[in-house]
Amino acid sequence: MSEATSHAPGIPSWVDLGTPDAQAAVGFYSALFGWEGDTIPDAGGYTIMRLHGKPVVGISPPPPGQPARPPAWMTYVSTADADATTAKVRAAGGAVLFEPMQVMTAGRMAVFMDPAGAAFSVWQPGDHVGAELVNEPGALCWNELQTRDIDGSKTFYRAVFGWGSETHGGPIAYTEWKQDGRSIGGMMSMDVAGVPKEVPPHWLAYLGAADCDAASEKATQLGGRVIVPPMDIQDGLRFSVVADPQGAVFGILRTAG
Repeated sequence: MSEATSHAPGIPSWVDLGTPDAQAAVGFYSALFGWEGDTIPDAGGYTIMRLHGKPVVGISPPPPGQPARPPAWMTYVSTADADATTAKVRAAGGAVLFEPMQVMTAGRMAVFMDPAGAAFSVWQPGDHVGAELVNEPGALCWNELQTRDIDGSKTFYRAVFGWGSETHGGPIAYTEWKQDGRSIGGMMSMDVAGVPKEVPPHWLAYLGAADCDAASEKATQLGGRVIVPPMDIQDGLRFSVVADPQGAVFGILRTAG
């Protein structure tokens, strides 16, 4: 297993799903990936989903007293100091949606929007380090920014996290985010990829599967919908993009078992 006991600052470390029907979402993803839910007491119904006993993602209902938002996955980037990162976001032209806040003893978080309109969060770990199992079937394996401003995004995320970038040509150019020479995520142009104009910029979370085609088919059997059918990309990788029954979009990426 690809276990993680910590995540260096600047590395995507966690994803969670905000959805109006958390109970249904727990059922869907448990059936799809074999997860088991662990609802945290006094945390507004927040559920940690586990695989082999390890935390892999979170699922959350709307906060009490707030209207339900469209279901969506949120990417969290690890930080050593959420307050300092918040200052960098403001200085780089991003918006602060939620100021840094303490989450019991689990850690400290903040929520932002980059200048192009993609929401993301940071996580300053306490008791909860983030995903403790990554890069294998049923676990988080990639985070991809889909945006309409590639150059502006390169400038923004470099200023906030120090990320480098490497863009590869082809029918659809693809950018890898780099930290210390390591690929830590990706970015692609929504315009070049033909994404409908009404879809806002966003971070797409990819979850691993031993068989991308089988997982995509199972998602449809469970009430989901395939948006991008399974297809091969470089180095033998195969992916698809799927919407769950409530409409939250995520990627499936073939990973080694």
